[in-house]
Amino acid sequence: MLMADTKAMGIIFPNSFDTLVSKMVEKRLMASLPFASRYRLIDFLLSSMSNSDIDNVVLLPNKHYLSLMDHIGTGREWDLARKNGGITIFPPYALDGSKEANGRVGQLANILRHLKSQSEKYVVMADSNMACNFDFKAMIKAHIASGADVSVAYTEQTLPDHFLKSDAVDRDFYYSFDIEDGRIKEINVNPKSDIKNLSMNIFVLERNLLISLVQDAFNHGMPHFTRDVLWAKREELNIQAYKYEGYVSRIFNINSYFEESMKLLDSANLDALFGTEPIYTKVRDDNPTRYLKGAKVKNVMVADGCVIEGEVENSILFRGVKVEKGAKVKNSILMQDTVVEAGASLEYMITDKNVHVSAYKELKGTDTYPVYIGKNGKV
Repeated sequence: MLMADTKAMGIIFPNSFDTLVSKMVEKRLMASLPFASRYRLIDFLLSSMSNSDIDNVVLLPNKHYLSLMDHIGTGREWDLARKNGGITIFPPYALDGSKEANGRVGQLANILRHLKSQSEKYVVMADSNMACNFDFKAMIKAHIASGADVSVAYTEQTLPDHFLKSDAVDRDFYYSFDIEDGRIKEINVNPKSDIKNLSMNIFVLERNLLISLVQDAFNHGMPHFTRDVLWAKREELNIQAYKYEGYVSRIFNINSYFEESMKLLDSANLDALFGTEPIYTKVRDDNPTRYLKGAKVKNVMVADGCVIEGEVENSILFRGVKVEKGAKVKNSILMQDTVVEAGASLEYMITDKNVHVSAYKELKGTDTYPVYIGKNGKV
C-alpha cells in the first residue's frame, strides 16, 4: 500500500483526442472505446490506478459521457465503490459556477473546490487514449526520490506515421521532450522528427502545486496544461521525465485503433499488456462462446457470448457476436452483438456495436484503410 505521505488521487480526462477518431465517438467518448474484445480503454487506467492503491479517482468528461457512466456504474469492478473517495464523475456544468471547459486547465479549474477539499498529497493525471498496464506506485516513488516538482511519463520510440501526418489543432496536441540528466529541458509541440521521447500525458505532482498552477493559468487565460503551463515554467519548475518501458497501445485515429488492436493477436503483445496486473471491466453474464458444426477459426481473440458457425481468421470478436453458416470474417474487428448473416464476407472491417450485415454481402477495406460501420448500422 501507499504510505499516507505518498497517497495520491487520480484524475482522468475521458475525452482526450476525441476529434481524431470522430466517427467512433459520435455516441461515446475516447475512454469508452471498446478494445481487446471485452474491455474499454478506461478499464486500463482505472485498473492500473486501483492496482496502485489509488482509490480516489475523478473523471472529467466534456461530452458524450452517458456510455461512460453506464459502463462504470458504481465502480465496483475496480474496487472503487466506496463511501469515501471511489469514482467521482464531474459532467459539464455539474458544479455551481462551472463554465464550458477550455483545455485541461479549464476542466481542472471547474473542480478547484473539490481538489482543495481532498486529503491526498499527490495527484496523478492521465489521458484516456491508451491501453497500458501502468505501475503508478513506481512512478510516484520515482517522483519523490528525484525531488521533482512535476514528473511526466514518456516512451522512447519511433514516431508513428499517424503522428507525422496529423493536422492536430486546438486541444489535440502531442508532445516530445528534450531530456538532460532526467530533467525535461525542452517541450516540443507536434514534432515531425522520426525519433522522439514521446509524452504519455501522465503526470505526478503535489495536489497543492496543481491547485496553484491551475489558478494562475486560468486567471491568465492559458488553457493547455503542458503547452501553456509546463512549457512556460520549465526553467522555474523541476520537471522530471519518467521513462515507461512497458507495453502501450496509443489510439489517435481509426488506423491506429485497427493496428493496435490487431497487434494483440500476437501472444507476446497480449502477454505484455495483460501479464503484469489484472485488468478489470464491467461484467456481462454471457454463456461461453459456441463453435457450431462447420466453424473454422484461426488466430482470433473471441469474447464470451459469441456464436460462430462460419469462418473467422485473424480477427477480434467482442461479446455476443454471431457469424452464421457460410459467412467469412478475416482481418476484422467486430464489436459487441454484431451479426454477420449466412454467406456474407468481411475483410479489413471494423463494425461498431449492434451492426447487422445481411446475407451474402461482401464488404472489404484494406490494411491501410479499414472500413468502419457505425453503431446500429445495417448493411
